[in-house]
Amino acid sequence: MKLSGVLFFPVTPFDAGGALAEDVLAEHVRKGMEHGPGGVFAACGTGEFSALSEDEHARVVRVSTEVVAGRAPVFAGAGGPIGAALNQARAARDAGADGLLLMPPYLAQGPGHGFEAYVRAVAEVLPVIIYQRGSVVLEPETVVRLAEIPGVIGLKDGVGDIDRMQRIVLAVRESHPGFLFFNGLPTAELTMPAYRGIGVHLYSSAVFAFAPEIALAYLNGDERLLTAFYAPLVRLRGKVPGYPVSLVKAGVRLRGLDVGGVRPPLVDVTGEHLAELAELIKIGLDRVAS
Repeated sequence: MKLSGVLFFPVTPFDAGGALAEDVLAEHVRKGMEHGPGGVFAACGTGEFSALSEDEHARVVRVSTEVVAGRAPVFAGAGGPIGAALNQARAARDAGADGLLLMPPYLAQGPGHGFEAYVRAVAEVLPVIIYQRGSVVLEPETVVRLAEIPGVIGLKDGVGDIDRMQRIVLAVRESHPGFLFFNGLPTAELTMPAYRGIGVHLYSSAVFAFAPEIALAYLNGDERLLTAFYAPLVRLRGKVPGYPVSLVKAGVRLRGLDVGGVRPPLVDVTGEHLAELAELIKIGLDRVAS
């Protein structure tokens, strides 16, 4: 499966009453597709995966696949308890998704072969990219075994241990040269120079969801944006837990689409921080235009 360029992680819009706003989601995905993302990841971390019911998850994926209409691969989030992960996987398959971003299981932790069985069960439904973060931190030999499971096509790294990732890349590419690796850190653009150095070129762009012009300018080589936009954004992101999602949603609202707020336990951006974000977006767009 070919993935390239900027990967789009849409937010999940909610209306004033807190319900899923399907029409707004469709407009959000349509706007993103105008900028040519290399893949669309619906109902994943930026899309508040952990806050969605199984029914809402299925509706988000269905709307996203309908809007994308085959112009880019669509991946859906899946994870948590094995029963829920399988239900999400089947619903995503039925909606026409191309694959899954497999989140770490919650709370229960078993030995390595237990996690491999978890991955194998989900990968029987749709191709899987494993998300390494939280309770899932993998050794190179484990990733080699996971890469041998039919349907496991990639690993997204949300840990940020460059030494570990270098060893994983070297070990896996020796026997599975087509295996996909992703930088999945929040505001991944800031760490991409390091990831490119170890051979990882794909990354999740949260910024693409609210400022695709900035995301594409960086992809095309404008590294001035690292200092002018991305580094200050990372400082702002670090001020409150959960801001990696809340700031993205606030950014979408600032750009003119009312996608509502975030669901608990996340909290919405404060007025002071919203003003900082608005100024950063202005700076970034001005830099792109200059």
